[in-house]
Amino acid sequence: MNLTEALEHANALYLPGLLFDDSALTDSRVRNEEAIKVLSEAWWQAPKGDEPFSFDLVRQLAARNCEVCDLFGADRLRDVSGSNLARSLSPHDLIQGVARLQGRKPQTVAKTAGPMADDLNIAFTEAPVHGTVIGFDIETTSKDPDRGYIINLGIALMDLSPTDEPHDGHAAYFGLPAMYEEKGVPLTEIHRITWADVAGKTPFTQDERTGKALLKVFKKLPVMAHNAAFEDSWLMLHLDGYAEARKTGKITLIDTRDICRRIDPDVRSLPHESRPASLEQWARRRGTLAAGEAERHLGLDDVFLMLRTVRAEFAERNMLVGA
Repeated sequence: MNLTEALEHANALYLPGLLFDDSALTDSRVRNEEAIKVLSEAWWQAPKGDEPFSFDLVRQLAARNCEVCDLFGADRLRDVSGSNLARSLSPHDLIQGVARLQGRKPQTVAKTAGPMADDLNIAFTEAPVHGTVIGFDIETTSKDPDRGYIINLGIALMDLSPTDEPHDGHAAYFGLPAMYEEKGVPLTEIHRITWADVAGKTPFTQDERTGKALLKVFKKLPVMAHNAAFEDSWLMLHLDGYAEARKTGKITLIDTRDICRRIDPDVRSLPHESRPASLEQWARRRGTLAAGEAERHLGLDDVFLMLRTVRAEFAERNMLVGA
């Protein structure tokens, strides 16, 4: 699918009543997801302020695709790979994150890290980290941001110091289409969120107050998340104004999973199948999660665990001011 075809598809009249069998639903989903990919890439590659269309078009198409997935059956898509979930942040984003934590210029960090951030671990040792960060985590009904819904988030602040604890934590739940009262909340076996938690709640994409508050705080402080590309991919398609703010450099993301992989020497000596860079395993090594405990996989709980763990890692490497 080229850009012209993607634009035509996104602007075409959508009649869900005509999608009455698996074949039609599958074809619609595949075309939607391909168009989202083509449109997103074109929008990001265009010069700032000279994009050929509004990113609203991409978000609207993603919302349309969620409806198609609902009709098909979200549970039946569990083993079908999507293409609009980023696997990692870009080298540019990773370098920007380290520069923000250290209060240095990105060019200075990039000089050591290299253009592909291959030596970012070395750049991490050149200056201490400091300042206040936002911890952020979401729970969703799918791994793919164009197939499901954000149903829970957790957010908290923490000063990067040897003694500060996460504070000002906030958790929120968001609604789902009524069909899930009967079908059950997808991925409940992971996040343990049930219909009772989301019943009567406003869907995330319709909660303007929460959306505006998130954008406001995201623009003020760096945002930490474990596998931040996941949160980034979802917010691109579900939060109005987020993609625009990211493109203009107003939001800085920091991936604590990448931090773990780069500065925790244990990661390289542990078997891959043990998922040593997962938040749960990392937290156990740093003593922020007891051996008999498990990660909650719920927004605010995971935010607090992540912030305490990254602080412990920084303290272990003498990277904090005053440590």
